[in-house]
Amino acid sequence: MDWEQLDLNPRITAAVKKAKLKSIKEVLHFSGPDLQRLTSLSGPDVQHLLRTVSSHLRGSSICTALDLHLQKEQFPEQHQRLSLGCPVLDGLLRGGLPLDGVTELAGRSSAGKTQLALQLCLAVQLPRRHGGLEAGAVYVCTEDAFPNKRLQQLIAQQQRLRTDTPADVLEKIKFGDHIFIEHAADVDTLLECVSKKVPMLLSRGMARLLVIDSVAAPFRCEFDGPASVRRARALQALGAALRRLSWAFRSPVLCINQVSRAVGRGRAVGRGHVRPGSGSDSGHLLLRAPEERLAPALGITWSNQLLMRLMADRHRPEEDPLGRHTRTLRVVFAPHLPPSSCSYTVNAEGVRGTPGTEPC
Repeated sequence: MDWEQLDLNPRITAAVKKAKLKSIKEVLHFSGPDLQRLTSLSGPDVQHLLRTVSSHLRGSSICTALDLHLQKEQFPEQHQRLSLGCPVLDGLLRGGLPLDGVTELAGRSSAGKTQLALQLCLAVQLPRRHGGLEAGAVYVCTEDAFPNKRLQQLIAQQQRLRTDTPADVLEKIKFGDHIFIEHAADVDTLLECVSKKVPMLLSRGMARLLVIDSVAAPFRCEFDGPASVRRARALQALGAALRRLSWAFRSPVLCINQVSRAVGRGRAVGRGHVRPGSGSDSGHLLLRAPEERLAPALGITWSNQLLMRLMADRHRPEEDPLGRHTRTLRVVFAPHLPPSSCSYTVNAEGVRGTPGTEPC
């Protein structure tokens, strides 16, 4: 490449040649400070060199982020999702769980969080054309024993739940053989598990989904209060390890979280925005009326580790106009989704969204 073809000051061109950079692309292999040391050019000269080289290599065609988003056929991996096993729930999340990042599913007891996690452990094993990733799942239990009885029930009912998948495809998959179970009762064991054991399974392609049920239990047992500096550092370490795993192996991470009662009055209007006088420093969307408002556990330190937060809620009969037990799955925040929700039921075959309750 002839450096004279670039729109550069002759002084910059001479410095580049003196540094014996063989090609234009080689310029982009160095950082700004490294180029300054290599060429003895000033900071502004180096920045001008980098901009000129980048423009030359890019050419006249400019591709925006929207262009990339619309070109799904050219970038299928970028738009891939892990199906939840239900078209209504997938519609709420525009296809399912993202493969990059940590998703939290928070909610009160008996809302169906573990049911949905088990359903995902089965869905991930399906072929890609049916919303799966053709791999197993790692299920880390931090509270109770793994619910194997319920898992076997879901496996037996797969043909009733997954009517979109041919029966012969479901019969060929040995679902129970591809769910790897770990138990971690304290924070140190949990950190060791996600930093040593889980990467081995993901790197071998044996698993493409990590579930932690629940993420709050070890921290609530081990640390005294929410303002603990040690707790905040441990949460940051866990969040960083989970994000690295997800990005390195393009595997979704689902963390089930507990909820706690919020203190004070008022109502949160979104992530990180709380109305004055609320008395809440968690910055979360609160689900309940003033007398019973719930927020995900672990506070803002943990919230900052997440890509997406989902909230599952179970309303008591007295709270429903028709006197029924109703459940709602809500998108609290996500970079690619608006706040939205839909109703769902938990049956013998699994978790099903209620048609007509999802956003248009």
